[in-house]
Formats: sequence, structure tokens, C-alpha cells
Amino acid sequence: MTTPLRDLCAVVTGAGRGLGRAEALELARLGAAVVVNDHGRGSADAAGEVVAAIGAAGGRAVAHLGDVADHTTAGDLVDLAVRTYGKLDVLVNNAGILRDRMIFSMSEDEWDAVIRVHLKGHYNTTRFASAHWRERAKATGEPVHGRIVNTSSEAFLAGSAGQPNYAAAKGGIVGLTTSTALALAKYGVTCNAICPRARTRMTRDVFAGIAEPDGTGVDPLSPEHVAPLVGYLASPAAARVNGQLLVVHGGMVAVVDRPRVAAKFDTAEDVFSYEELDALLTPHYADRPAGETFAAAEVLGLRKG
Repeated sequence: MTTPLRDLCAVVTGAGRGLGRAEALELARLGAAVVVNDHGRGSADAAGEVVAAIGAAGGRAVAHLGDVADHTTAGDLVDLAVRTYGKLDVLVNNAGILRDRMIFSMSEDEWDAVIRVHLKGHYNTTRFASAHWRERAKATGEPVHGRIVNTSSEAFLAGSAGQPNYAAAKGGIVGLTTSTALALAKYGVTCNAICPRARTRMTRDVFAGIAEPDGTGVDPLSPEHVAPLVGYLASPAAARVNGQLLVVHGGMVAVVDRPRVAAKFDTAEDVFSYEELDALLTPHYADRPAGETFAAAEVLGLRKG
């Protein structure tokens, strides 16, 4: 069996169920010792089951129960990995919640909760993991093996109308990813983001209209389609993959290109006037398809084949 993550330690947040569970199991299968973080009702049983499954397969794992959106708790999570396995090598930020509502109906609490868990949660763990890697690299004068896999979403890319909080948080995670990738590259650390599509407890309402297979095939929305990409990004083979955004589901991985400048206009005067902008921009947008925005809704149509 291939074990590219042998002797490495990985932390996976929100790993008691769904995507995080599949990712933790895959990282362990590839040889990593895994810290299985989970939070919320039933988290102790869920995390314990994942730890037990990894142990039964011959791997090493320990559970961590706590909310990574709490700064101190996130620090404790990284500290547990270092105390238990001597170091941290891989951080998979997966923990999340949904509070879907149209922008004109959304409460402040619904906005704050999603931003806190997704965006602040990603920041918190990244803050402590990056400090650990920087200290190790400075102590030895050599780069370390550090990998961060963040979880964004097609909701950010496509501009999901009923998820303004979630789309904003996931867009913020991409900004955090690219900034972190540039900041940590000199220490041997890579940071990438994935946009997974999977049927989990969190997304059961989102994909409620998509039927599950009748037992004759693999569910294209199974988390098991996503986990191998996380394993790859955690590995030495992905050393040159940094600051990237990848969409993954149903036996397909799509590399998303960075934004490109579509048009540029220069003023003929010292500064733009309203009239000059009207003369330049109004004709430009008159030729654009109705309803086209910066959002890339075409990603929602990506399929294997």
C-alpha cells in the first residue's frame, strides 16, 4: 500500500462526520497520524468512532473535542498534535455550518455565526499551525513539510443567492488561502483551497432534490470523491501546488484559474469625470449578456466526462 504520509501528523477539523470523516480516514490510510477534531452534539461519539476506525485499520489517531472558531481552543488543537505526535505537518480546515437565508431576511446572528465558524475558524487554526512551522524552520534553517488544505465552496464562485453569509465566508477563505500561501512558501509550507460538492449532514437540504444511487453505483456526491484530493495536496508530491483553488466532486477535479482583467479604460484628462465614464462604461456593459456578473455560475455545470 502506498503511504506517502508516513511519519506525518495531520489535523482535520469537523472530522466526526461527512467530508471531514472521509478526509481523516484517507489521510490515515496514506500513513498519517490524525488528530480528529469535532464539535457539537454527539461530537464525542462521532470523533471516537473515527479514531476507532483508524485504529482498527492499523493507524494512529486521537480525538480533540472543541470549537475551532474559539481562538484558544484552536491553539489547544495544534498543541495536542505537537504533544502527541511530536510535530504537525498537515492542517485540513473543514469545520462549518449553514444558516441559509436571502440577504433581505438574514439576521445578524445568522451572518455572524457562519462567518465565525468558517472564516475565523480557518484563521484560528492557520495562525497557530503557521507559527509552529515558522519556529521549526527557523530552528533548523531548513524548510519543513507543511500543508494546509482549506475548504471553500462553489457558493462563492457561483454567487449562491440564498447563501450570502456562506458565500462571503468561503470567498474570504480563498483570500486567506492566497495570502497564507505567499507568506509561508519560504518555510516549505503550501496552502490550497478546495471547493467540494458532497452529500453530508450539513448539505442534506441543499442536495435534497438529487436522488441517491439505488445501490448499483457510487453516489457522485459521496465525500469519498473528495478525500483523495486532500490526501494528494497533503503529500510531498504536491510541493509545487500552492495558492490554488480546485473544484472536486463526482470523480472530477477542476483547476480554477485566477481572475483576469477583461477590459481597461484610461482617462483622456487628468481625472475621470462622470461624463467620460458614462461614455466608456455604458457601451461596454451594454454588450455584455444580461445577468452576467463576476460570479462564475458555469462551475455548477462541471461533471466528469
